[in-house]
Amino acid sequence: KIEVIEFFWYGCPHCNAFEPTLDAWQKKLPADVLFRRVPVAFRDEPYGTHQRIYYALETMGLIPTMHRKVFYAIHGERQRLDKAPEIAAFMAKNGVDSAKFLEVFNSFSVQTKARQARQLSAAYKIDGVPALGVQGRYFTSGSMAGTNEAALSVVDFLVQKVRKSG
Repeated sequence: KIEVIEFFWYGCPHCNAFEPTLDAWQKKLPADVLFRRVPVAFRDEPYGTHQRIYYALETMGLIPTMHRKVFYAIHGERQRLDKAPEIAAFMAKNGVDSAKFLEVFNSFSVQTKARQARQLSAAYKIDGVPALGVQGRYFTSGSMAGTNEAALSVVDFLVQKVRKSG
């Protein structure tokens, strides 16, 4: 499979605005393309906390229902979601068992995924988000391509290139 990674941060307004376009694009990907998201942490707070929110939701199978809600809470409702009580209240309000969520949020496996995400972000030399990586070899972003939509066109081209070169 050809891997495409979106590097993002929940607190990034550009990532929030890009989400509907990216979501529609990734739903049309061919079967040989594996899409995944990697939350970045340019520093510990609030980035690291937001990384752990993502990986806890992923571990619990809640990305399809909660990913956009986290963006909305931060950008639409001006919540910071950077402290455990606020995160727990947000999860409970959205029908998630907050005690279970915090247990997963603080788990070794979620901390490990966050550490691996930091290593991957460093390997791609991520210095801004949203950004897109292809097959561990290529990198683009809206700022490089002109717009986020243009960056997706670049990714489509790069996927074809990887497919042809093997």
